[in-house]
This record gives sequence, C-alpha cells and structure tokens, in this order.
Amino acid sequence: MLKNLIERKRREKKRAARREATKKAAVGVGVGTLVGLTAGVLLAPKSGKETREEIADNAKKAAGSITNNTKKAAGKITEASKKAMETIRESVGDIKEKIAETRSNRGEADREDDGIGVGSEESNEIQDNGDNE
Repeated sequence: MLKNLIERKRREKKRAARREATKKAAVGVGVGTLVGLTAGVLLAPKSGKETREEIADNAKKAAGSITNNTKKAAGKITEASKKAMETIRESVGDIKEKIAETRSNRGEADREDDGIGVGSEESNEIQDNGDNE
C-alpha cells in the first residue's frame, strides 16, 4: 500500500517535470516565432509604412497565438491537477481503510487472547487434570 503511494508520488513528480518542460518549450516557441517574424519583417525590402503595418499585424497574431497556447497549457495543467488530487484522495481513502482494518484486526486479536489466556477456565482444567495424575 505504502509502496503504491510512493510510486504514485514518483509518477506525479515526473508528470510535473514534463509539464514544466512543455511549458518552457511553448514559451520558447512563442518567443522564437515573435523574434523570427520581427526579423523577417525588418529585413524585407518594403517601405517603412508597410513594414510597420506588417509588424503590428504579426505582433497581434503572435499575441493571439501565445494567448491560445497559454490557455491550452493552463487547461492541461488544471486537468492534470484534478487527476492528481483525485489520486491523492483515493490514496488517502485506501490508507484510512488499511488503518481501520489494522485496528479492527488488532482488536480481534486482543479479544482472542483474552479468551485463551492463562486465567481462563480451559487452562485451569488442563492444569487440574495434570495435577490429578
């Protein structure tokens, strides 16, 4: 049980690391796209007015793209967080059940010990029979 909990925690850490790497990659792609578009526009043989308009258009497109990618990443992170919380809740429930089961088993063992202990009638009879021989 504890082994499963530890394994789940390891998997969650790996998932978190992958999410972080994906997030960094998405930001890198967005920034790279923006830099590439800007460099391409600035180096293109057009008039100043056309260049500025194209820069403005490309900036709007890049901003929209970054916004969409950020929303997608946030959605994925939210979903992963919900799954992680559900896994944690299940683990806590399993642990609580195991604790209750262990306590219950201990209580049964204690009751069994009380019935078969040294002071019981059966043990007294056995001792009496041994004395009579």
